[in-house]
Amino acid sequence: MTAAIPSIACLGVIGRNNNPLHVSIFPSHDPATNTFAPIRTPLQFSLLLSSSIDVFDLRARQNAASNVGLSGDLGLLHAVDDRLAAYGFETNTGVRLVCVVDSRGRVVDAANTGRLGPAGGLRDSELKVVFRAMQNAWVRLSQNPFFEPDEHTPLDGRGGVKIRSRKFEEDMRRIGEGWTPGVTSL
Repeated sequence: MTAAIPSIACLGVIGRNNNPLHVSIFPSHDPATNTFAPIRTPLQFSLLLSSSIDVFDLRARQNAASNVGLSGDLGLLHAVDDRLAAYGFETNTGVRLVCVVDSRGRVVDAANTGRLGPAGGLRDSELKVVFRAMQNAWVRLSQNPFFEPDEHTPLDGRGGVKIRSRKFEEDMRRIGEGWTPGVTSL
């Protein structure tokens, strides 16, 4: 017997100027056709990442009003529907990392679901490893002297500069494909 477990549907990096720097989309299991395909279109994921910016800004205003420093891990930003949820992390330089999780994106043998906790639920702490790996990939990219993270020209018609690094894209792919609940390192 098989069971559905959470998987990463999308990883996004948003610059401090609210410009999307990188988006990786991963396939999810479709039980109707027993195939793997993205659960949303690239445009829908882009809109979902853009909507998460509002939540980051709202939490920053709330923390400033209560004199609480903004910690990096923001946990659940918002539940999109019964299947997708967006989680966030903000670096100390203002770069925002977003992980969209599909609660039924991967199929495994039912015997392997015991480590997921009660009722196969997902805890915010399960994604700390994802954000740590994403932040490490971002730091490695930032160490490249030819990478300009603050380059942003909103009037250029392209919405700014996207990350064009094969190593960074490979890191995002490895993170998205390698994560399952309970993984302790990526």
